[in-house]
Amino acid sequence: MSLVDLMGQADERGLAASGLACLDRCVPLLGGDDEILRPLWGSLADGSGAADWGASLEQARGKLAEPARSEENEAALLVHRMLAAAPAEPTAAEVRLWADACSVASLQIHRLLDPAEDASPVDSRREGRTQDMPPLVAAELRRQITVLELLAEHGVGGLRPALEVSTEGRRVLRAVVSRRARGRKPRS
Repeated sequence: MSLVDLMGQADERGLAASGLACLDRCVPLLGGDDEILRPLWGSLADGSGAADWGASLEQARGKLAEPARSEENEAALLVHRMLAAAPAEPTAAEVRLWADACSVASLQIHRLLDPAEDASPVDSRREGRTQDMPPLVAAELRRQITVLELLAEHGVGGLRPALEVSTEGRRVLRAVVSRRARGRKPRS
């Protein structure tokens, strides 16, 4: 089943977790640590609702500053937009729009960071056309699908494994960013 199909079938919690997972995997581009979004995951797990979600979201926004605008920072700017667009109250309609936007942004971020060329539109990848996908983008697409499948299959019980999938993706992205930074340093 394509990512678009899975998102179409996902419930409110699944969509919120999907958007949050995309953001969580990309937060290293904003200098965030591994725990910065943990309270948002907690509010999804315990069902504490909009109040805890909104407060946790504001804390994360306060800790993650907007990056400087530059061509080199395009990926970080996309991450910041994901964070800024997160709904203060995770209602079904708002979460659906946010999760969809996060999915597209996260795939675009991975495409920007992947040294392999990809001429296909991100939307075609989300619809299932995955031939000749660059490896970093393919891995991100698999993670997005896995998160939605875990939540569809296990409900709230799928949040912990979804967080583990996100954590693994964050480590991969952090390594890619580190490798790119080393490649840009002038040699003495």
